[in-house]
Parts: sequence; structure tokens; C-alpha cells
Amino acid sequence: MKNLLTAVLLSAAGLAHAAPPASPPASPPSSPIYGVTLPEGYRKWPFIAPAHETPPLDELRVVVGNPVAMAAIEKNQLPFPDGTVLVKLAWKRVQSAEAPAAYVPGAATTVQVMVKDAKKYASTGGWGFGRFINGQPADLAQHQTCWACHQALVRNHDFVFTRLAP
Repeated sequence: MKNLLTAVLLSAAGLAHAAPPASPPASPPSSPIYGVTLPEGYRKWPFIAPAHETPPLDELRVVVGNPVAMAAIEKNQLPFPDGTVLVKLAWKRVQSAEAPAAYVPGAATTVQVMVKDAKKYASTGGWGFGRFINGQPADLAQHQTCWACHQALVRNHDFVFTRLAP
């Protein structure tokens, strides 16, 4: 009986070792054109500034930054250094049920990411862009609008709209 139990345990151990190796984790979804992904842990990054987008978007937005972004923005350093990552979280603006004079975040709309890498993104001012809806990249057409808007409106601020909130 003891020999049978030993044989069964050794066989089971051998089967466990014979299992195929686990496949590598899937790559996170990335934006068309730029290949930007949602940065890990971005929801815990420091707050830079809020924003309100008027209709037709009618959104409340918050911009956060990684440590490289925070160091640059606190020193008012332009251009931003390589490694800067800015993330804008956006929600529909809705009237508060508890306080009618107040507006609060409603449904999430997008998470937008800017990554500074002067060599990789040389043709777009050193910035790569990503726009995500429910964790998935928005379509190519939406990404084709990023650079044109930033180039036209904030050329004099390293193509970044956000300023540190006082």
C-alpha cells in the first residue's frame, strides 16, 4: 500500500512538471499611430489640474502626471523632459442629486495619455498620444486629431494645455 501511494504521488508530481509553460501575458492595448498604452498605476499619480470642457462634450476632467511630469511642471520647465507622462481622465458633467448648484462626475468618457519621447515622436513635437474608452484605444480617426489640435493651440507651451493648478 505504501509503495502504491508513493507511486501515485510521484506520478502526480511528474504530471505537474510536464504541464506546458504558461504563455506570456498579452501586451496591453495601444493607440493607433503612436503605440501609447495606459500607464500602470496612473490613477494614483499626483493631481496637476482640473478642467471643464463645455458643450457639446460637457465633461469634467482631471489631469495627473508621473514623477517626471510633476518635477517639470512644478519648476515650470519647458520643454518637458523625455519620460514625461500626462494622463487626463474625463467624465460627463452631471448635476448633483444632493446639491443642485453642484456638478459631479457622471459616466466616464475617455482617458487620454501624452508621452514625451523626443526621438520616437519627433514628427509630433516629441509627444505620443493615446485616447482610451473603457480601457481600449479609440479609433484611428480620433487619434489623427490629437497632434493637429495641440500644434495649433499650444505650440508655445510644448504642445501641452495643462498648467499646474494654484
